[in-house]
Amino acid sequence: MSDIPRYRRVLLKASGEALMGDQGFGIDVSVVDRIAADIAEARKMGVEVGVVIGGGNIFRGVAVASKGGDRVTGDHMGMLATVINSLALRTSLVKLGVDAVVLSAIAMPELCESFSQRQATAYIDQGKVVIFAGGTGNPFFTTDSAAALRAAEIGADALFKGTQVDGVYSADPKKDPTATRYEQISHQDVLREGLAVMDTAAIALARENNIPIIVYSIHEKGGFGAILRGQGRSTLVADL
Repeated sequence: MSDIPRYRRVLLKASGEALMGDQGFGIDVSVVDRIAADIAEARKMGVEVGVVIGGGNIFRGVAVASKGGDRVTGDHMGMLATVINSLALRTSLVKLGVDAVVLSAIAMPELCESFSQRQATAYIDQGKVVIFAGGTGNPFFTTDSAAALRAAEIGADALFKGTQVDGVYSADPKKDPTATRYEQISHQDVLREGLAVMDTAAIALARENNIPIIVYSIHEKGGFGAILRGQGRSTLVADL
């Protein structure tokens, strides 16, 4: 396989739960450091990287709504959780000598810069890793939707979805040992079959902007770089 990366500019979506490691809550610094090392490897390959991290390791807005609380307030709390995770990842990247910046969809200038498409693109053009915090800045939208939106805004060649499993399956392989794993599947088939890849808004947005989605296990050390080189184990979601 060639060492030339398959994509020039990518958006990595990492789940907040991945940052917990074996803990039941919060951030395992060793896990964040490993994810940062994978991103640093991609940068050494010349790949431009944007990142969106969920906040499920700290708080989920839907948890409030499910217990009768206000969904809007819950989602705002979830957005703040993504800022915490984004700051943690930036810290790990800086330790590795990688220039990184956090742009938040919710203004909090004492902690990080506010998001704008123009500034995000400028930073990526300068070789910085841009971490997008605060989701879309709006309630009722997931960080999956934020990832697809930011991928479109920065002109990403691909959207990488780092998950708990090594690709897209017909069912949860942890619960159903007979689940079928897909090597490749179209955006439309994902939507039609209701597969748990990303939420429907994110899949539709990626399809409309012709952005392929690569689903892989974020727990596989070096997996990000391997897939960028055309190796590794993943599922490609793309319309041929």
